[in-house]
Amino acid sequence: MDRAQIAIVRASFTRLGPGAAALAARFYGRLFELDPSLCPLFHSDMARQGLKLMTTLQLAIGALDDIDRVAPALQHLARTHVGYGVRDEHYATVGAALLDALADAEGAAFTPELRAAWAAAYGLISGVMREAAAGASRVAA
Repeated sequence: MDRAQIAIVRASFTRLGPGAAALAARFYGRLFELDPSLCPLFHSDMARQGLKLMTTLQLAIGALDDIDRVAPALQHLARTHVGYGVRDEHYATVGAALLDALADAEGAAFTPELRAAWAAAYGLISGVMREAAAGASRVAA
């Protein structure tokens, strides 16, 4: 990601901050629409789950220019998710649901440039997580 992409993702996330709960609800609604088989992976209060999602996004977005700073937390989260049944192919679905939720929340402000920046941010974050998850899956096998 370049500095311009980081800046517009951060600005977008700041704009969406007051609507974080609604964004999380949009995300999970879209996620379950794209892949209903993921519903059983979530056993907790979805409002609380949404808060966790937004907190993790905030942490990661704050470190897009130095992802190594938060890599241990993302790696731990990924290894934990393996235990919940998350598989590598789920990351693509999560990315699609996130972009759809962001597009819905941002409306006309979700330009192709902003979509590409968010896709790059998700790619960076999920790349760290997928690598850790793959390692955890090999150990478990």
